[in-house]
Amino acid sequence: MSSVVSIFSGRATRYLAEKIAEVYGKKLGDVVITEFSDGEFQPSYEENIRGQEIFIVQSTFAPADNFFELLMMIDAAKRASAKHIVAVIPYFGFARQDRKDKPRVSIASKLMANLLMAAGVQRVITIDLHADQIQGFFDVPVDHLFASSIFIPYIKQLKLPNLTMASPDTGGTRRAAVYAKMLDCSFVICYKQRAKPNEIETMALIGDVLEKDVILVDDIIDTATTITKAANLMMDNGANSVRAFCTHPLLSSKAIENIENSPIYEVVVTDTIPLRQTCDKIKVLSTAPLLADVITRVYKYESISSLFKF
Repeated sequence: MSSVVSIFSGRATRYLAEKIAEVYGKKLGDVVITEFSDGEFQPSYEENIRGQEIFIVQSTFAPADNFFELLMMIDAAKRASAKHIVAVIPYFGFARQDRKDKPRVSIASKLMANLLMAAGVQRVITIDLHADQIQGFFDVPVDHLFASSIFIPYIKQLKLPNLTMASPDTGGTRRAAVYAKMLDCSFVICYKQRAKPNEIETMALIGDVLEKDVILVDDIIDTATTITKAANLMMDNGANSVRAFCTHPLLSSKAIENIENSPIYEVVVTDTIPLRQTCDKIKVLSTAPLLADVITRVYKYESISSLFKF
């Protein structure tokens, strides 16, 4: 008897899981999260999943309950005799803690990988990891997807006459270079030095943006300090316009205020995280068609890398 694909969701990303299930052509699986008076919670699958291919959709942004809920759902599926358990984690939280950047700190993203595997996950699907090497933290297959497959068609339809890609920091140089190659244009880099987390001391531009239509591309916008400072730097150096493309819109603290007060014409993000705040400058593109396609390809053992060839 062939196995059946079932898609379930935790509470944090249900809005996205419903869209994924709709695109896939299947009703979202029935799971109930019971909350107790002391704050504990208990996930329960309300349908038979024995021998099935289970895809659990949950982004692991703050609070940590979202991650622990995912672990419990994986554990419950394992104990219910699911055939395969795949964690679909559109936004992999704690990914910025991928190394020891100072003494006596945790490598939290490695800890998360260990916990997911201990719970019983057999595959992970995620989008735009903050650091590519996090894939190596897992001893199970990791399908690392790229928002470029969503952003590139949108950028092309803008038909900007003097397009230049830009990275708001040196860590994103490779990302900007890949986009520039796909779009056959130049790219520039911002070099920044931080005084402390979420606070930039200095920023300098490497490259020429005079009379260019600049697109800043990044994986995360948190407080929007970096992206807006980079946008100001572009305009100060003679750019015609500045747009920003970001996969994971954390948008904490004064992010919306920073964006509204910046020269950025448009901020294009995906729905890997539900928007805490929004404004007229923000446009959301859905990852549901991409994730539904990848779920199909994983189930049928088809190529995934072909999705990202332009």
